[in-house]
Amino acid sequence: MSDTEPCPYNLPMSYRWNPHPRWPAAQVEATAGAGGAAAAVLDAVALDRLRQLDPDNRTGLVKRVLQTYSQSLDRLLVQWQAARAAGDANALRALAHTLKSSSASVGALALSALCADVETRLRDGRRDGLEAQLDALADEAVRIRAALSPQWLSPSEFVR
Repeated sequence: MSDTEPCPYNLPMSYRWNPHPRWPAAQVEATAGAGGAAAAVLDAVALDRLRQLDPDNRTGLVKRVLQTYSQSLDRLLVQWQAARAAGDANALRALAHTLKSSSASVGALALSALCADVETRLRDGRRDGLEAQLDALADEAVRIRAALSPQWLSPSEFVR
């Protein structure tokens, strides 16, 4: 996006070149260079929407939301593995549905899209290509979980 193009959601210019404007520059670079890091897997616009709810970071909203999502993802990944091992299509569909909206809200858009596809396939009884989508969904969830490491969620990253 150039400086002359309109910015979605009318975000200030600083949000366009630095998806994490309230984080120290060194931390942004370390996060971006950490392979599978949160900056690379979470949509900056979605994170900015969360930041707008707590613009001065007084309540630590973004950190708390990401911690809650991370804990939920841990729990759901265990349930996902059990349901897949048991061949429980109904449980997989319900888990995909649960992950779909929560992932979208934190900017895990690729995971949300995979969840929507898997949920639709399972609901409609379509098994063509399902195994590949289940693998892709699990891989993306693991990638996001790795990006949301405890180090990334440390308080120092959310300084004013």
